[in-house]
Amino acid sequence: MMENRIKYRHLECFLEVTRQGSLVRAADVLQLTQPAVSKKLKELEEILGVRLLERSKKGIELTSFGNVFLEYASTSVAALREGAERVAQAQNKGFQQLSIGVLPTVATSILPEAVKRFRDHRTDVRLHLVSGPNSLLMSQLRVGELDLVVGRLGVPEAMSGLSFQHLYSEQIAFTVRPGHPLLNKQDFQLNDISDFTVLYPPKESITGPTVESFLLAEGVRPIQDRIDTVSDSFGKEFIRHNDAVWIISRGVVAREIADGELAELPVNTKETLSAVGLTVRSDTAMSSALQQFATAVRDTAENLDSYYNVRPTS
Repeated sequence: MMENRIKYRHLECFLEVTRQGSLVRAADVLQLTQPAVSKKLKELEEILGVRLLERSKKGIELTSFGNVFLEYASTSVAALREGAERVAQAQNKGFQQLSIGVLPTVATSILPEAVKRFRDHRTDVRLHLVSGPNSLLMSQLRVGELDLVVGRLGVPEAMSGLSFQHLYSEQIAFTVRPGHPLLNKQDFQLNDISDFTVLYPPKESITGPTVESFLLAEGVRPIQDRIDTVSDSFGKEFIRHNDAVWIISRGVVAREIADGELAELPVNTKETLSAVGLTVRSDTAMSSALQQFATAVRDTAENLDSYYNVRPTS
């Protein structure tokens, strides 16, 4: 039978190439040679009788058949990993580990309090927290490397087989140091930021396209003096000592704004609202520990929603 010929290594290679978009990077992650990965993919395609992947200018991309197979391959590998983890837990007399993916903006806002709430009741569970781009976290969740992601709602094509629960909506903020010249400027206009260095989210970041669209809609001329970065630590330190403007998700800087360490330009960014929530695999039942962690995050978000989204209006 066809399914008896498909091995775990076939699925592992297929999923890693899909995630990396490159045979070379997938081979490095799997610690295999590129020819070995190519061979496994060719074997899988021969077994299924269809082409799953094809090369494009962007790298390796899924065919229509590949998209269909991806959901089931992900589910199978996730189930195997979960089974192995449950056996390991049993061997360690009930020791549990939860692998949680966290978008950087969430890691600096609601997560610390959520983790504290959770550990007040479940110190027997070890938390493994992974921070990274939303797209990477979603791909890791899909293949079972993560149990839950606290982050932005993924694009529709990335949400197949996943379930999202809304927590709150977050806006971007135009952040500066206290005493920045624009804070006291008469008749401040958004175009005025072009006179300063602007820390800007890269196009591939989760907020990049949103910021591009917002500035375009507001008629802001192209920014020449621009630094593209997703580094929270660099952004906070840089604008403290420079007359720069940092365009960033408000959750990253909400605490510093509330404490007066940073300030926010009077820009109405309501149009940049985007959903933040919990994402899990829709085909996998949540363990009691994971349910408790999700509850801790929800309770924290309910209490802190207004704190992290209070902003000036123009």
